[in-house]
Amino acid sequence: MKGSEILSHVDHTLLAPTATWQDIKALCDEAITYHTTSVCIPASYVKRVKDAYDGRLKICTVIGFPLGYDAKETKLAAMTTAIEDGADEIDAVINIGDAKNGDFDKITDEIKSLRKISTGKIFKVIIETCYLTDEEKICLCQCVTDGGADYIKTSTGFGTKGATHDDVRLMRTHIGKNVKIKAAGGIRTIDDMKKYLAEGCDRLGCSAAVKLLKDKYDEEV
Repeated sequence: MKGSEILSHVDHTLLAPTATWQDIKALCDEAITYHTTSVCIPASYVKRVKDAYDGRLKICTVIGFPLGYDAKETKLAAMTTAIEDGADEIDAVINIGDAKNGDFDKITDEIKSLRKISTGKIFKVIIETCYLTDEEKICLCQCVTDGGADYIKTSTGFGTKGATHDDVRLMRTHIGKNVKIKAAGGIRTIDDMKKYLAEGCDRLGCSAAVKLLKDKYDEEV
């Protein structure tokens, strides 16, 4: 597998609260140079990136991030604004409290509502696996499937732990056939990226991928 192939599965990510426009611009320039799938950036920068780079890269942003406990109506409004500003992809955090309370029907309803207004966009659902039991993760695989999302995503990168290979294998077993997997959080080596892709991930949320692979773009890694 060449470095370029790995990067084609990467959402080149910068979600730090201190990110400046110069930081975001550098991220976007790298994404264009190294052909990552998208950039994943704070919602406040979506319109500015759209205006500066219109048509040159895919823009992903996050809502309900990173804690997930905004009201459904707040998430719907945030998604609507993000799409109007130019987002091509939306990564939304579930209400983790609902999962801990066993209120999975409510989570499915929220996902369906978000899916309805994101028609034509890529919609990923972040379940924040570090806070969940395996039974809760399995139930959430069903919620994401029934809700019609395109992807289930492991983590925000702001929780107590990021993606794990065990979680990806569990998701692969329990998601529907139309749902893809995005691993994110704590992915910091080339070997890890390769392993996640081999285990069935279609996307990787990484901040380090370009740094690790830019000098190996055309090489087998």
